[in-house]
Parts: sequence; C-alpha cells; structure tokens
Amino acid sequence: MSWKGDNMLKFIHCADLHLDSPLRGLAQKMDAPVDEIRLATRRALTNLVDLCIQESVDFLVIAGDIYDGDWQDYSTGLFFNREMGRLRNHHIPVYIIRGNHDAASNITKNLQLPDNVYEFSMDHPETILLDELKVALHGMGYKEREVWNNIALEYPDPVPGYFNIGLLHTSLEGQDGHERYAPCRLEELVQKGYDYWALGHIHKREILHTDPYIIFPGNIQGRHVRETGNKGCYLVKIQEDKVIPEYRDLDVMRWFVCSVDLSDIETEQELLGIVENQLSDFVLENPGMPLAIRIELFGNTPLHHAFLKDPERYRNEFLNIANLVSQQIWIEKVKFMTSSPGEWKDDPERKDALNLLAKSVGSSLEDEEFIEAFLGDIKNIQNRISSYIKREDARKINSVEDVTSLIREAKDLLFSGMLKGGGKG
Repeated sequence: MSWKGDNMLKFIHCADLHLDSPLRGLAQKMDAPVDEIRLATRRALTNLVDLCIQESVDFLVIAGDIYDGDWQDYSTGLFFNREMGRLRNHHIPVYIIRGNHDAASNITKNLQLPDNVYEFSMDHPETILLDELKVALHGMGYKEREVWNNIALEYPDPVPGYFNIGLLHTSLEGQDGHERYAPCRLEELVQKGYDYWALGHIHKREILHTDPYIIFPGNIQGRHVRETGNKGCYLVKIQEDKVIPEYRDLDVMRWFVCSVDLSDIETEQELLGIVENQLSDFVLENPGMPLAIRIELFGNTPLHHAFLKDPERYRNEFLNIANLVSQQIWIEKVKFMTSSPGEWKDDPERKDALNLLAKSVGSSLEDEEFIEAFLGDIKNIQNRISSYIKREDARKINSVEDVTSLIREAKDLLFSGMLKGGGKG
C-alpha cells in the first residue's frame, strides 16, 4: 500500500440497499408487524446514515442497487435524498455506482441528487481523486440491467501515492442465486493493484481477500428467508500501512430458519420442546430484534402421517410456542419435509402394480421438464381461482421445490392409504 496520509482515514462501504423492497413472506400475516415490514429498508438506511455521522467518516461508498427497480412513486427517491441531505449537513460526501436493479434502463423516474452525492459514469470506468485525503476512487455504474462483460478489466490503473478503492457491482466468478453480472476472477481484482475493492450484488457478507481487502458487505436489510442472519456494512479504518474493516449491524428485522431433524424423534412433545429451545436461542442471540422464522421439519419419523393428516394443527402449535417464547417472533412458514419410516420402497426387481406406480411417481420427480410444466399449470389455476380464496394463509405453489414437495405428499398419502387397506368406500 502506497498511501501516506497524515491521519486516520475512515469510510463506510455498503451495498444493496434495495430501498422500499417488500419483505416477502410476512406482509400477508395477520399478526405481522406491518409498519416494521413496510419501512424496514428505510429504517436500515437511516441506521447507516446515523453510523456515518456517529463515526465522523470521511466518506460513504455505496456499491450499487440503492433501489429495487423502478419506484412506485417519488417517495422512494425523496427519502434517499433526504437521508443523503443529513450527511451533507455533516460534510460527508457519498460516492455511488448503479447496480443491475437501479440501472438507467430500470429507473424511469428520476430526481436530482444532493450535491454531496457523486454518481460514477455508466458509460466508462472513471476515477475521482480526493486530494486532501490522498484517496482515488474508481468505479462504473450499470446503464442496462444486464451487464455480461468483465468491466473490471477496463478500470484505470491505481494512482501512485493514493489509497485506491474500486467500486464494482459484480457476481465475481458466479454465486448461487445471483445472475452472473459483470463477472470477473478474484485474481484479476488482486492484480489490479488497488488497496480495497468495495463490491456489491451478492447479498451474503464475505471477506474474499485480505491483501488487498476485497469485500462483499451483503445487503443492509434481509428481505426474505434466503437472506438470514444479521445484515449491515463495513466501517473501514486506514492508518499508516494497516487497513481494518469492522462489520457493523444496520438491520431492523432478521430472518432465520429453525431446522429440525426428526430422525430420532418419536413423540410430539419432543418435537415441540426442540422447536421451543431453538426459538429461545434465536431470541437470546438477537436481543430486542424482531425475528421472522421459518420452521423446516425433515427426516424419517412416526409423526409424518400426523403432519399429513392435520398440518394446520401443527402450524398453530408452532405459532403458540413462538408467542410464548417472545412477542418479537413471527413464523413465516412451516415446511413439512419428513417421510415415514414405513415408506414404500421401490424395488426394480418387482413388476407388481404398486411398484410400477411408485417407479412412475419417482421418475416424475426427476423429470425437470415435467416439473416445470406442472408448475406452470398450477400457477395458471391459482391465478384463475385467487379471487375466490379468502384465507390469507392458503397454501400457494410458487416454485419447483413446492411442486416436488406436493408430489411427495401425494405419494405418501396414496401409498399409506393403500398399504393400510384403503379408506371407507
């Protein structure tokens, strides 16, 4: 590192604010905290601005996806500008790049940014020099939602004697659950010669490299059950030849999965006790924080058929436990992924009707084309009958995972009935 600043340099690196993005899975729950859900991303941004002011940072960098696509109305942009105005009042500049969600092709509404906010070009990588701080910021935003080329290769060379920071919205070498936008290799970023890479796009927090530091801070507020745990930003301190990134929480609601293996559990009381203990642990580890929790049950268990017979009863048992543990817990969903110890086993040597039927069902689960077509048909049916369904907690089939779960449940009910001699005629 060639930077020779006189004093400690401090800045905050964040990304993926997704301002006003809805928190999926809770909005329709009757007992859910509607205001907390609706305003969660805004409150997380306010926490970010508060932190910048409390720490008297030299500047803030936002590595893309400030918004979640086009605004429903101007209030989204007005809120962002108002928060940036608070930073202007404390003489804190902000440097931003557009990501895929807030690309020029995605945002039709627009508002002039406060004069303390600098937006990098979307046509080519550029460099901003902060001469008093001996800092060089390099970045480029997205003009289109889909950027498939390696734009990092086009970034300028580092400025000698300055602390060089690269802002890049990228999937890097490809991450599960994220489009491969602006892909590049970790080695390419290291070899660029910058002192710090402020990345965005991947919502899971990760320090990928330490010399130089290459960091995904994750998003500032989890929005659904695939974004679990605490969310926030990095406060980065530089003094002499040391770079010290410190993670800080910003989120106002957290998501977790309570996963229970029932392989060695035979009684309902054992199950309820385990769920209660896990929920209690989540509360103890996240004091005062509202929690949205999904319960997932899996494994071979004698309770399997009881779940199939009356899943609603068990959902309410878990809701009751959550209420008893803490008023800050909301159960987002209960997923029953168990199987019966006496489940029918396919035998390729046997040619009887039951075995052929089991083989046929098993084959359908492995047929991706069939599953996708089945999902499309179910969605069409759901759309047609949605206006007739009054229950807010009615089961909806929205993914391939939901379809395979539905087929397995149907198989279990079918074979358990036949193996027990069927029902009453």
